[in-house]
Amino acid sequence: MKHKHYDRRSFLGKLGLGCASVGATTLLSGITNMGLVNAAAAANTPYYSNNDYKALVCVFLAGGNDSFNMLIPHGAGEYSEYANVRRGMAIPQADILPINPIVSDGKNYGLHPKLTNIKNLFENQSAAFIANVGSLIEPVTLTQFYNNQKLPPGLFSHADQIKHWQTSVPQDRDAIGWGGRLADILHTTNANQNLSMNISLDGLNVFQQGNNVNTFSIKPVNNGVALLNGSNDSGFYQNLKRQTLNSLLETNYQNILEKAYVNVVSNSTGNSFAFDAALNNGLAFNTTFGNGSLSKRLSMVAKTIAAKDQLQVNRQTFFVQLGGFDTHTNNIAGHASLMTELDLALGSFYASLEELGLQNQVTTFTISDFSRKLVANGSGTDHAWGGNALVLGGAVNGKNIYGTYPNLHLGNTLDVGNGRLIPTTACDTYFAELALWFGASSADLDLILPNIKNFWTPVSNQTPIGFMN
Repeated sequence: MKHKHYDRRSFLGKLGLGCASVGATTLLSGITNMGLVNAAAAANTPYYSNNDYKALVCVFLAGGNDSFNMLIPHGAGEYSEYANVRRGMAIPQADILPINPIVSDGKNYGLHPKLTNIKNLFENQSAAFIANVGSLIEPVTLTQFYNNQKLPPGLFSHADQIKHWQTSVPQDRDAIGWGGRLADILHTTNANQNLSMNISLDGLNVFQQGNNVNTFSIKPVNNGVALLNGSNDSGFYQNLKRQTLNSLLETNYQNILEKAYVNVVSNSTGNSFAFDAALNNGLAFNTTFGNGSLSKRLSMVAKTIAAKDQLQVNRQTFFVQLGGFDTHTNNIAGHASLMTELDLALGSFYASLEELGLQNQVTTFTISDFSRKLVANGSGTDHAWGGNALVLGGAVNGKNIYGTYPNLHLGNTLDVGNGRLIPTTACDTYFAELALWFGASSADLDLILPNIKNFWTPVSNQTPIGFMN
């Protein structure tokens, strides 16, 4: 009989350890979690308390959300200004869902007609909006814009603005994420140092990339992880497969790349089995989620949060993405569909947290590349700058619009052309408020958000904006 020769790579592949069999999720999770080795070595003794859990859930609206059609002027005068500049992009006044902020700036506002759950959360004081927020290095005037002074590089560019929002250091295109810097400081509060504090439903992202703590990537199916083929079977050949794998992983390889590969497989396999077991034993909830992409992702986030005690974690960040917001054409219908999915997903997610009794311990917030120009481009809109963001949770000082909602008429003091508005609230203050709630100290903010002192100086018993309890 002729015996076929296998090298190590093909043999591991036959065992089910090739990328296609383990799945990119498991392998990627192991690679990124190798950064935890250095972190664990330097960490103070971690602790675990099931009464001290907090999570931040970042919802990235990829492509540039037309957020002035999410939070809309509703009173007669302000709506007229809005409709005059938006024209074919304007939501009919009768369709807008009116809201009643506790603190008024003298104008009336409403929400996109598809945001019925968000309206209810807002009126119940569990949701708030941050008006005209955007990426800045320091405050910018219209004159400085025209003189190209103090501007973030690559304004109106998807690639640059995505990085700027996720790092909050626009002047450094190689910066790590602010969520990663936050986790580098706080990850030792988790008793389980084998699982990253940062979990992504959309693969690697800049927001969660730190120096020591990286991203554990999961998928919105089953328990989020891909296990070794047949890992749960007890047959002779499956047992033999596992024994052979363990033998390979226990071998003392001399080549550094072989060592690294074995460590990746070993770590990813161990983390995946532990994560799978934890989710199987997490708290149950009955809230149903829709079939949309964001709904599936937030369902998995809820399932992971429900297993916090089994995972032995006090702090977690999550990253989820809803794409399709680069609406250069068919903006009205396309944006309405996206608002429908956003509303259904966030509504179900909040309901699941209430069922679990964790709504006060989880804060969800939106980011996007940028907003859209107020002036239409045919049936769509082009890239802009400042826009409106949504934050929700039981710890939110809800039923308010924070920051300054801008005038929308063309030629105002923030308009750099065709309704591209200079932000009046910096991402830094938005994120600083979330970081302080999450457990960072004001002394940590310079490390987490290097530009924060350009916008806010820490003051005892005060927060940058005020939207968090």
